[in-house]
Amino acid sequence: MTRKKRISMQDIADKLEVSKNAVSLALTNKKGVSEELRSRIIHTAKEMGYGPYAISESGESNILVLVPERIMSYQDNDHFQFYHDMIWGLEKSIRSKGFNAVIAPIDKESEERLQLPRLFTDISYRGIILFGITQPEYARLVWEQDVRLVMIDSYYRELPCPVVTSANMEGAYEAVSHLMECGHANIGFIGPVNLTTSHEERWLGYWKAMQAGGLKVNEEHCLTSSVGYDYTAEEISTFLSGLSELPSAFFCGNDRIAYILAELLQERNIAVPGDVSIAGYDDLQYVSSSGVHMTTMRVEKEKMCDAAATLLLSLSEPSREAIRWSVASTLVVRDSVQEFPK
Repeated sequence: MTRKKRISMQDIADKLEVSKNAVSLALTNKKGVSEELRSRIIHTAKEMGYGPYAISESGESNILVLVPERIMSYQDNDHFQFYHDMIWGLEKSIRSKGFNAVIAPIDKESEERLQLPRLFTDISYRGIILFGITQPEYARLVWEQDVRLVMIDSYYRELPCPVVTSANMEGAYEAVSHLMECGHANIGFIGPVNLTTSHEERWLGYWKAMQAGGLKVNEEHCLTSSVGYDYTAEEISTFLSGLSELPSAFFCGNDRIAYILAELLQERNIAVPGDVSIAGYDDLQYVSSSGVHMTTMRVEKEKMCDAAATLLLSLSEPSREAIRWSVASTLVVRDSVQEFPK
């Protein structure tokens, strides 16, 4: 049997006598082509059976992966590598199970206007994986669609559905327990608990570890609220300036915060870990001037991606039950924590 030729963007470009770049812009819903040309390109992609527009026997060979566009950009995004690994980890896991992963970016304008990506109506798909933090109203819009849905990494308690996350509470508990094992009894916390369920759960893990160790949580040493998607250096610096004394250690809700904290402490001639130890979360490859190698909880990204694909494909119909699949994180000990003199 002759194997069916895989249609490429170049094939579409050749048929319409346009550039391959124009085809790419149209199919990824980017600016740079007219609406008339975009419609012709999409129509031709469907007609020729290109990639996600190909029709399988079941009509459900695709899985949509919705991602806020801001986390797919190199600019002003310290978490780019983490998000990049997760996005392409999802693509790899979905492909290994015989499906197409269709990455559908959500741009800022669409998010604000509560507009679903064009691919929602342009292609057939088995279900949707929502990855990354969106405005709650936008997450609700997706949640209200009558489709199979799995959220990964972040979720919304008021929107029950199948979810895959890192085991945040347990991981934070382990990180703070490690600080206590190193002799630290005065441990602070920095994480935007008001913004995401991940930070909320890590705060709870911190609190439970402190309680289990018989240690008091000093509210002065805890920064738990932010107005943005994560703390700025200015917010953390203001917090430090308001402290009458420093704790001997901090647990931070992610590595970005941990590295910013290390830089700010060193600017104040406070040695890390000599004066203050720090532990983070995510195992983020962060470019820092501090020279510190961060003790952290490694998020097992590949396992989370595979779990999300497996969970979605296990659904025989749309589910709005609060199913949770938590993937254990791994403690990675580096030089940002040292034994505290007893």
